[in-house]
Amino acid sequence: MGRFLKSAGLLLTAALLIPIAPANAQQSLPPDGGTAGERWSQAVDSTPQYPSIAVEEDVPIVMSDGVTLRATVYRPADAAGQPVREPLPVVLNLTPYTRLANTLVDAITEHPELGPLLQAVVRDANLTGTPFDGVEEIATVLLGGGPRLLGVNRDLIQNGYAQVVVDVRGTGYSQGVWDVLQAREQQDSVEILDWISKQAWSDGSAAMAGISYSAINSLQAASHRPPSLKAVFAVEPAEDLAHDIVMTGGAGGIGFMPLWLTLVNTLKFLPSLDALLSGEFDPGWLADRMAEPFVMGEEFVEGALFAEGVAAHDGPFFWGLNPQIERIDVPTFVFGAYQDIFARGQVRIYDRLQLPVAEKKLVMGENYHVNPGWRMGGAGQPPRLDVLERAWFDRWVRGVPNGIENYGPIVSDQMGSGWTVSSSIPRPGSEYRKLYLDAAPSGTAAHAVHDGSLKDQPGAPARLSVAPGIENVCSRDAAQGTAGLFAIFGSQCTRDGRTAERDAVTFTTAPVAEATQISGPMNLRLVTRHDMPEGFWHVTVSDVAPDGTSTTVTSGGLLASRRAIDAARSQTTPDGDYIDAVHPLTRESVLPVTPGEPTVLDIDLRHTDALLKAGHRLRVSVSASSIVRYIPLIPDLVATGLAPQHIELDPAAPSWLLFTAN
Repeated sequence: MGRFLKSAGLLLTAALLIPIAPANAQQSLPPDGGTAGERWSQAVDSTPQYPSIAVEEDVPIVMSDGVTLRATVYRPADAAGQPVREPLPVVLNLTPYTRLANTLVDAITEHPELGPLLQAVVRDANLTGTPFDGVEEIATVLLGGGPRLLGVNRDLIQNGYAQVVVDVRGTGYSQGVWDVLQAREQQDSVEILDWISKQAWSDGSAAMAGISYSAINSLQAASHRPPSLKAVFAVEPAEDLAHDIVMTGGAGGIGFMPLWLTLVNTLKFLPSLDALLSGEFDPGWLADRMAEPFVMGEEFVEGALFAEGVAAHDGPFFWGLNPQIERIDVPTFVFGAYQDIFARGQVRIYDRLQLPVAEKKLVMGENYHVNPGWRMGGAGQPPRLDVLERAWFDRWVRGVPNGIENYGPIVSDQMGSGWTVSSSIPRPGSEYRKLYLDAAPSGTAAHAVHDGSLKDQPGAPARLSVAPGIENVCSRDAAQGTAGLFAIFGSQCTRDGRTAERDAVTFTTAPVAEATQISGPMNLRLVTRHDMPEGFWHVTVSDVAPDGTSTTVTSGGLLASRRAIDAARSQTTPDGDYIDAVHPLTRESVLPVTPGEPTVLDIDLRHTDALLKAGHRLRVSVSASSIVRYIPLIPDLVATGLAPQHIELDPAAPSWLLFTAN
């Protein structure tokens, strides 16, 4: 072990050291794919097989209940624009954002010079050191290949694939009422694939791809095992919508969801200009829109204001949305990100896939939801997302032996290090480590409400109090919770958490003697006391550099009344301590919070992968709020009274951080 100091400053030696069985190793390619990766990139960047693309708009697809969905069909074409005659494999994308959005993104990606140009403009603006130096990070999305997966992948089409983009029912130009990933929409996906397989331009094989919503419905469709589906490439999907975003920790994305619902419900009213100009406007389309103008609006208002209805608690509604990952039997490539809004579930998706490692891959970046592909395509970095998608489909749809089955299986942009390859997260050879929260000052966080320490043994009894604040608006959590939009406020927020820590109680180790890898989920056991019948706790774990910069590596939050644990879904150490606590978040699992009495919480922190360099420290920050990322339902917020909350440190009932490291 010998990874942590072994003297009086030995603050990171764990009390619990139980090895985790390493996953089976396999010979794999480097993060950039090596010579195989060069071939994948060359295939995409070389002159395409076909010079043009034939586009057919507003193609009707009639579902079994009579609702007509509208699609755009893209096929490779000759120089005269005539589509090729031979049947081809088909890539399917399903979107709620209207095909018009795909067309606009395609218009941008059709001009590859725009990416470097935009980056140069931002670089020349020299925003370094200004409050807006995060703009460049977001602007680089054009360079990583993500837009081709959001829009139209012209490379795929011009090299022998057809692509079909469909407005899901109730959105875009499709009829019906938006079903928001529910059973009818999932059935539509299967029926669309069946329709595609019967078209003259289809060879009967299909793949599904997309970002976010489109990635989720790709996994959903795969779980139904349609016979024509051969592969999936899912970028930033969710595993469990209630836990990942809607009510993470019982107080999740209530702020994000209304904005997203408003976006989709607004876009669905944009009519087809072609239909209007040609006199073929569909009155049934408008009638369906007016039948339910704001889908899910009533449910989220009811949940946010009254903590009632299907959106206020996990249950059958959300269970029906979640992809049945174990049922997926086709090769599946997942791209996720440690700062994505769905970051909690992406490693879990990989772990739950019941596929050989050759047929399942996971790439985890450090980007936010709005900039997939950040830090990709450069030297030593993974190939661009569009390159990986092409290689994946060529291998598993067409049978081209290009070697991508040997990639990874997990390629991770390790925080504090760079792109690396692993066979698992936690990394093989990791051991459980436990560090105790101690009120004794570390001398490193005078800016915090209280500067405490992380030690290998519990310290003296103490009560530390912290009140809700607003400093977390400037934080990596706020950027994550806004899908990356708050990243424009720059590195002083997203790369340095000291502003947010002004509203937190912190606990910091001594400097580590040697570089230490920290990977996998974490759990904070926190003994608390509340003056009110509810409390909310937010936890951040950071890498503290010698100059004091505190960079978030993972975080989490928990409403005290949602502290019940689903033992069947949670993971424990051999000693029974939770390393990955899953809270049911159902109405039936809500527990009372008795003012003045101790309340023990296990706060789950999402999977991470970080390298703590020699001389760096590990810090746990505990606060009573994290606005933007966590907004409790109004009744829960009222119940907290926005009152100060208390951490009870007692060696007889200690509070600790449990994680895995090597």
